[in-house]
Amino acid sequence: MKYLTPNIIATVTGGKYVGDNRARSVRISGASRDNRDINPGNLFLCIKGARVDGHSFANSAFESGAACCLAEQIIPDAKGPYVLVDSTLESIRQIGAYYRSLFDIPFIGLTGSVGKTTAKELVAAALSAKFCVLKTHENLNNELGVPLTLLSLDEHHEAAVIEMGISDFGDMSILAEMVRPDIFIMTKIGYAHLKELGDLNGVLKAKTEAFAYMKPDSVAIMNGDDDLLRTFDTQRKTITFGLGAHNDFRAVNIHTDGTDCVDFDIQSAEGSFSVRIPSYGSHLAALAPAAAAVGKLLGLEDSEIRRGLMSYAPVGGRANATFTGSITLIDDCYNANPNSVKAALTSLGALNGRRVAILGDMLNLGAESDALHREIGVFAAACHIDYVLCCGDEAKFIYDGFQSAGVGEALYFSAKADMVAAFPELIKKGDAVLVKASNGMKFAEFLPVLRNL
Repeated sequence: MKYLTPNIIATVTGGKYVGDNRARSVRISGASRDNRDINPGNLFLCIKGARVDGHSFANSAFESGAACCLAEQIIPDAKGPYVLVDSTLESIRQIGAYYRSLFDIPFIGLTGSVGKTTAKELVAAALSAKFCVLKTHENLNNELGVPLTLLSLDEHHEAAVIEMGISDFGDMSILAEMVRPDIFIMTKIGYAHLKELGDLNGVLKAKTEAFAYMKPDSVAIMNGDDDLLRTFDTQRKTITFGLGAHNDFRAVNIHTDGTDCVDFDIQSAEGSFSVRIPSYGSHLAALAPAAAAVGKLLGLEDSEIRRGLMSYAPVGGRANATFTGSITLIDDCYNANPNSVKAALTSLGALNGRRVAILGDMLNLGAESDALHREIGVFAAACHIDYVLCCGDEAKFIYDGFQSAGVGEALYFSAKADMVAAFPELIKKGDAVLVKASNGMKFAEFLPVLRNL
């Protein structure tokens, strides 16, 4: 049996057990940092935030069924046992690494500047045709989300697909030391977190820290259409994927049917098989070969991979296309960088009808931010976007770039309220409308308005 107890947690973290000795061996399943999400038997993490101190909610967590708390300070009148540690965040990473070590199943790690969440969902969908799969919930991919994901492993799981997101040097080392992936997928080296990482080579260096924590017989699955990834020496077995003919697994004969599905064939040295993914976005065809490569490594048949990919569904805020009764609304506003925005514009450009892009700032791009935003405007024009609506300090450069191309129409708004007020006049019945910006721009606020036009 694979489980945790307060006693095991104290041993793994070097912490001090506080509570009734009879509770030392109580079995713990799962963990949460939010007392409102506690399930019976959970470990509650007392984390000090900028505005809220989790220690204040420890007894509320016990009342909801928490078996134990992990705390950095004494909990007055505690209604249950807790383990006192120097750092809750550091300790949960230690616990996550320990708990992962109890499982002898394939661990698939994924990272990239763009596409990692979609790739995670595609890989999990493909493997689900044969295995019971644990996957990262939504985007819990950081130093707290990863151990929380690992601690949700259960004995019935037969494979784990773990998304690993970073923003600075050293972050990937923290994550990889916990996950220790057997298979590691890298989707793209792109213009993200440049303020911290400097340039594309810095992004590559930060993300490839993972290989130091992988066994020699582990496998790297690299986007062969990315120049930096194709030429990077992983020092282990490497499989490439993408659209180019040089890749080990590639998608060909790609056809999109509006926002309903993407059809294509996946080719490899073993042959070819057809795939239909019932979702929007040509980017799916570029990422699905990575899922096929994982499936083949783990013994799936073509028919199983095909069936699994049919179950794919997008995560909210990522290329999620719906018909409102008036317009086709593409919610892609969870986050944005130049690579993801170009992918979104490419898919939008393939749709029929008037194509409208509502675009905002791409944050944390460093010194090249102005030029990268201008480049997006030029790219939007090349994709035959009919109307571009921009809002944000940096989005002014998107507007300028689009205007410089001399095609289509564009408007710039200095305030979001002004943009929203203009929607009823600017957005017409039958339009395909993309909403895309960095999460910090909070463009998700536009969605209810657009749905009701």
